[in-house]
Amino acid sequence: MAENGTCVLRRSLNDFLSIQLDEAALGHLTWRDFGNGLEMSRLARQGKRELVLYRIAADASPEAFLKHEHLGGEFYLVLKGKIGDETGEYAQGEVVFLDPHSVHTPRAVGETIVLVLWPAGVRLVD
Repeated sequence: MAENGTCVLRRSLNDFLSIQLDEAALGHLTWRDFGNGLEMSRLARQGKRELVLYRIAADASPEAFLKHEHLGGEFYLVLKGKIGDETGEYAQGEVVFLDPHSVHTPRAVGETIVLVLWPAGVRLVD
């Protein structure tokens, strides 16, 4: 359990998985640019469930991500770089699951790409 009370399930896959991204293929995806070094590409959506890729530039604003709640939890796999939040830091090859109704404010450490699954959507919080 993290200091903020959020339960986190995490596991590095690096002992049996090698991640190699096809940068050219990533360039063919449709990206929404938030104007602060953060981009998102929606890979699939069904109802409130979404599968997205986040691409965060090395010089992205530390406030690129807003504080938000995951209504059904959040599953993510760090494909490149490192991402951190109130629960810890997670590097390339790490899989993370945050419990339903978990609240956090992610931040990238350097250039980062993360595959994210939201089972029941996201809600911004103050």
